[in-house]
Amino acid sequence: MKILYIDCGMGAAGDMLTGALLELLPEEEQEKMIDRLNHLGLGGVSVRREKTRKCGITGSHMEVSIGGMVEDREDASKHEKEHDHEHHHSHISDIERIIGSLDLTDKVKQDVIAVYKLIAEAESIVHGEKVSEIHFHEVGMKDAIMDVSAVCMLMERLSPDRIVASPVHVGSGTVKCAHGIMPVPAPATACILRNIPIYSTELKGELCTPTGAALLRYYVDDFGPMPVIKTDNIGYGMGTRDFPTANCLRVIMGDDKDDNGDKTVGLACNIDDMTGEELGFATEKLYEAGAKEVYTIPVGMKKSRPGIMLEVLCDPKDKENIIRTVFKYTTTIGLRETEYRRYILDRKEEYRDTEYGRVRVKRSEGFGVVREKAEYEDIAALADEKNISLRDIRKKL
Repeated sequence: MKILYIDCGMGAAGDMLTGALLELLPEEEQEKMIDRLNHLGLGGVSVRREKTRKCGITGSHMEVSIGGMVEDREDASKHEKEHDHEHHHSHISDIERIIGSLDLTDKVKQDVIAVYKLIAEAESIVHGEKVSEIHFHEVGMKDAIMDVSAVCMLMERLSPDRIVASPVHVGSGTVKCAHGIMPVPAPATACILRNIPIYSTELKGELCTPTGAALLRYYVDDFGPMPVIKTDNIGYGMGTRDFPTANCLRVIMGDDKDDNGDKTVGLACNIDDMTGEELGFATEKLYEAGAKEVYTIPVGMKKSRPGIMLEVLCDPKDKENIIRTVFKYTTTIGLRETEYRRYILDRKEEYRDTEYGRVRVKRSEGFGVVREKAEYEDIAALADEKNISLRDIRKKL
């Protein structure tokens, strides 16, 4: 499984995520990606990468300019004073219209709009206004659209199977914005980061922006310590300001699969008040949600009642979706989680031609073992067509 780990020890911002993820691409692809960003169709906006150093660490700083002028991202009051008129017209409908016109894949357009909706919903809660009426003071400008689009494009290109992030350092002190002086994290940022582990230190400043918070909320599967992985590549996205600590966001890409097997999550619950039909329907929905295996075992429950233990095996990245599906389609009020180490043979599918027709064969190999098995649907169809037994077809493989 390919895992992306995001180190948020100095918070998160769209430009820092862009720079870090860009460095994970092969060298020959990095400039091509920057060229793609400069030809999205975002009028008057250009981006360039410059190598900078913070506390001895070298990484990529992404500089966005609009009409040839570089945006001052870390002076909120100046930023809003110069662009207040444009901010006034930046509603979610305007954002969707702009994104819809960009040279992006349909998947990336959906991702970018989803990120902005997270921000709009948070602003709606904080300001007590409808989502459609929210003005994007800090995040609605073209430079922020470039940041979000860039991150979504890079995520599509890198396609990690699972994304894990550290607890988020949000900074401390206050930040000046269009509505006045607010505490760090800004109210919208704090709202987006609900149920995500965050912390503050003596470092003064807004380390996690609303854009960065929304990108983390949208993409990250789990927040916690770095999992055990074999590292393939590391990227650094650099901020502008200087702190005693290196102002950078680090990403690490690696694989958690090794000779000792891969990880699988088991989610189990006991049920005594569902019919067989209801359990069958729930099983179908769990497979649709990404379950690897779903099975039931008869068990004895309290008050001597017979019941069923339902267990679902899934990839760690699918765990949250499976949990939601179990609670939606079963009557259980609690789940048990177990982490398994799974050992599997390498599998591939090939075709064999027989005198009766073509048959798919699944071949499994590893740990000194080789196994082959004909696809049942194929041999059953041939047996029915030729009016012979399954055994007759298997003999010809």
